[in-house]
Amino acid sequence: MNVPVPGRQPHSLLLHGAILSSALLVSTSFIVGKAITPCLDPLLLTCYRFVLAAVLFLGLARLQGTISLPGPADFFRYSLISATLVGFFWLMFIALRSTTPLNTAVIFTIVPGISGIYSWLLMRERLKGQRLIALVLAMAGAQWVLCDGQPSRLLALHFSGGDLIFLLACLLMAAYTPLVKYLHRGEPMLMMTLWVLVTGSCWLLLLSLPKMHQLLQVHTLPAMVLAGIAYLAVFTTIITFYLTQWTTLYLGPTRVAAYSFTYPTFILFLEWCLHGTLPAWPTILGIVLFFLPAMYVLQRGDTTSAVQSA
Repeated sequence: MNVPVPGRQPHSLLLHGAILSSALLVSTSFIVGKAITPCLDPLLLTCYRFVLAAVLFLGLARLQGTISLPGPADFFRYSLISATLVGFFWLMFIALRSTTPLNTAVIFTIVPGISGIYSWLLMRERLKGQRLIALVLAMAGAQWVLCDGQPSRLLALHFSGGDLIFLLACLLMAAYTPLVKYLHRGEPMLMMTLWVLVTGSCWLLLLSLPKMHQLLQVHTLPAMVLAGIAYLAVFTTIITFYLTQWTTLYLGPTRVAAYSFTYPTFILFLEWCLHGTLPAWPTILGIVLFFLPAMYVLQRGDTTSAVQSA
């Protein structure tokens, strides 16, 4: 069982604003990653991202005076949490060799629903009828956005072996927020975030051993790639990990995971800001009629219930 969150609970607007900001930052990672992955092996990119984030966060933790070495049991807890993230990224890169970004985006919409199942199994976090319906509507709304409001595009998708690999990746990713809440033992979130980053870096360094020679050639990378790695490490790793883990303790895993439904909308917004192109009107209509109301229902409720339900 997880330890109840101590102290006064933050205002719900602060919690939802934090995880919404995290979702926006995660959405930018797709655009930045797309720009620099042609110049760098995806596995090595993820390794650089985690290691740099761990080093920077270690410096921040030292300034805060919150560093303490975890015992074997604690190290095992953090390793379990980081393994879900590393496993997701690793399998995603393998899957993308034989599938399309659209297929993976459609499959990813199952993550909040699977996360809800994990939360029920681990902590008996119950999904009431209206929130279950809203979860289905949000999933439908996300897929509506991904397919530009054309159901024929969804029906025309052909799923391959790569899609099955990505499905396994999503099963791992769905366990991330439930494990954060279930395995939290009352330690400061700075400490938990630090050791999740450190253990994640250890996993990735092990996976990168066959490519260690390439990994050590970081000085040969173009300046644009180095800048992209730095952005991913700070904004879409350190900040998003901290915000996700902190809000999960109060909002619960299912509601936090549901914010992944906002990724397609944010990506469309970012593309509009960068290129001035808006999606077709059926896509915008789908967001207004299905996606936004469903997200509102999913996020309703007292923030204290998420803590007490454990």
